[in-house]
Amino acid sequence: MNGNQLVNKLDSLLQWIVRLVVLNILWILFSTLGLFVAGVFPASAAVFAIARKWVMGEQEIKIWATFKQIFRREFAAANLMGWILTILGIVLYLNYRVILNFTGEMTFVIPFAFYFLVFFYTILVIWTFPLLVHYKATWRQHFRNAIIIGLTKIHYTIVCSALVFAILYLSFSYPGVIPFFTISSIGLGCMWFTLKIFNKMDEGKDQLTSEISM
Repeated sequence: MNGNQLVNKLDSLLQWIVRLVVLNILWILFSTLGLFVAGVFPASAAVFAIARKWVMGEQEIKIWATFKQIFRREFAAANLMGWILTILGIVLYLNYRVILNFTGEMTFVIPFAFYFLVFFYTILVIWTFPLLVHYKATWRQHFRNAIIIGLTKIHYTIVCSALVFAILYLSFSYPGVIPFFTISSIGLGCMWFTLKIFNKMDEGKDQLTSEISM
């Protein structure tokens, strides 16, 4: 590797670092503007949408303007789906506490059913927001498609789950990175994997359409 190649690679790396930092700070800013209650989910949708554009090659977009536009556009849908997921998560946690503190006899069916539900909940969490920013559909369709894709492409679900866990583990081990990289890294990593599936699905639709037209 010559000097010019090294400089180019370092320049590209620094550009990606700056992009991730700016995106993460925007997530914090817009979440705060929405008092977190109404801001965190549309801000998260904007993170995934911008990460999607980057992965698809649109790396010179105006991050601030694009983030604000997507935040406003997806405000209602992102809050609806985000709060549904939050309520489901709270219900699962309360059930977990009940199971943990249960002192009587318990058949294996109850914990099995609980972890079965946790498995489906994880699929929803992993796939819902990437689907929201890539396809136009109702929240019910997004949830249904998340389950279908998450099950049929279970290896991608596992990889994305492991990626999110690894980023969160490192972030809590080194809290100083949380304001700069955590959310933006999760968004970029998940969109990189999920877009592989979405692109294959879109190519399949285009091929089917062309075959019908012939």
